[in-house]
Amino acid sequence: MDIQQIESFLESPNPQNRMKAITELRHHEPSMVVPLLKRNMYDKELLIRSFVAMGLGAKRNDEGFEALLNIIGHEDDPNVVAEAANSLANFGPQALPHLTALFEQNSHWLIRQSILPVLDYPESFEALVQLCRLGYQDQDLTVKLAAIANLERLKDTAQAPEALDILLQAATDSDAFIRAKVARLLMYFDAPQAQAALAELRQDSDYRVVKVFLEALLP
Repeated sequence: MDIQQIESFLESPNPQNRMKAITELRHHEPSMVVPLLKRNMYDKELLIRSFVAMGLGAKRNDEGFEALLNIIGHEDDPNVVAEAANSLANFGPQALPHLTALFEQNSHWLIRQSILPVLDYPESFEALVQLCRLGYQDQDLTVKLAAIANLERLKDTAQAPEALDILLQAATDSDAFIRAKVARLLMYFDAPQAQAALAELRQDSDYRVVKVFLEALLP
């Protein structure tokens, strides 16, 4: 599909045509794609707005970066914001302060879950441990578990002591799912505090926690 057809389809009242046009943009350069994607940033169809956010992360340039910041600042649907956050992460360290601010300001579980895994480069680890601490304080169990799970990536970094501190706090959490997750992760830490916490968790009153240690014995 040539650019003229794509432009025509982007303005079509038929959402399927608009979606097809956005998909076809993958064959073109960012300087051409980004201005066209921006036309549908606020499309009435959720799926199209999500694909626009995804496309801005695939076809990266400064204009697309600003467009993504616009999306996370004005979009109401968490699905689109989460997609925009994933796309922002493709820009590397320059996106870090914006992703950190988004996590701190928006407590929706989907958005928070989308941000933690994409902080996967050394410059982001200091922010990651702080967001994991904040995530563990979340009221949503899904976010709390995600925050704890992402601490594993810090076990061999300068942030390991901070990660361990969060895990030790979570080792006495009232929720057995969290304690079980903590038990798995503490096995990666050799510090005396980790071993002491593991000794306590081996005696846990909930079978889901004790099961972690039994599974660790299997070949």
